[in-house]
Amino acid sequence: MSAPVLVALSGGVDSAVAARLLQEAGETVEALFMKNWEEDDDAEYCAAAADLADARAVCARLDIPLHTVNFSAEYWERVFAGFLAEYAAGRTPNPDIVCNREIKFRAFLERARALGAAAIATGHYAGARGESAVELLRGEDEAKDQSYFLHRLDQEQLRAARFPLHRRRKPEVRELARALGLRVHDKRDSTGLCFIGERRFRDFLARYLPEAPGDIVTAAGRKLGEHRGLPFFTLGQRAGLGLGGVADAADAPWYVVGKEPETRRLTVTQDRAHPALNVRELELEEPHWIAGRPPAELRLRARVRHRQPLQECEYLPAARRVRFAAPQWAPAPGQSVAFYAGDVCLGGGVIARLCD
Repeated sequence: MSAPVLVALSGGVDSAVAARLLQEAGETVEALFMKNWEEDDDAEYCAAAADLADARAVCARLDIPLHTVNFSAEYWERVFAGFLAEYAAGRTPNPDIVCNREIKFRAFLERARALGAAAIATGHYAGARGESAVELLRGEDEAKDQSYFLHRLDQEQLRAARFPLHRRRKPEVRELARALGLRVHDKRDSTGLCFIGERRFRDFLARYLPEAPGDIVTAAGRKLGEHRGLPFFTLGQRAGLGLGGVADAADAPWYVVGKEPETRRLTVTQDRAHPALNVRELELEEPHWIAGRPPAELRLRARVRHRQPLQECEYLPAARRVRFAAPQWAPAPGQSVAFYAGDVCLGGGVIARLCD
């Protein structure tokens, strides 16, 4: 028997269908369920027990072995601790990107090799092409493309990875699951933080970061109210400000345009076209290039958030800056930029600061 492909089985429909497609391609398939959070695991949020039950039902239906592993310590050390540090510093991190690099394609890959697997597979809507130099490809279902979350993977990780859903669309995936009699065929897609689940985010963050109240002010310095702490807000945010009915102000939304850690002031405006919210140039921390080097052609396309339409831009390597052809709305330090050339995701970097 050939060495198996080990599928990261989450208990959802995507990974279940990925496992079946590998079977249909003639692969020997085994599955692994990862538990990566147990700090306050309960039925309301994580529902890891329910997901494990669904994973077991999928494996029984497909007649494949299921392994389980607890990566909670690795997740805390490699993902969550940095996530908290970023928020405490007033930045806006994306833990899913780090989670993919450190847990789903590093800790998982290490465990797969220990189990004798030939490769790993996930239910991501993305693809990989090549052998000695592997390219990360966008998923063909534009509405579900997840390459943005995978742009920090390296050659070793991509060489070992299989993406059976690369050319599939979500309705087709659900129909395949239904036809197979998989009970997860209509299971709702998971959202929220990677492996932590859907939360009342501000309350969740407050468990780990102390409140540090400050003033909410206009750009002219007028005090409008108070906030609980700068980590609970990001640039462009309009919800949760509690600024309804401000005297002598228009009946229009307020947007966060600035955070001052030294004074703990949160600056807001009702002008959605404010220059602080419409930025053409961003400086990045050291970018990660999947090929191991920057592309020769530096006129690229990029996105600053998942599902954003790709934007024309130019990368300036000496300054580690990306200059967009059109202003980008409300990018924030800590968020990530992913670069593309055609259907290939080239890599990306974390926003260090806004340059406009």
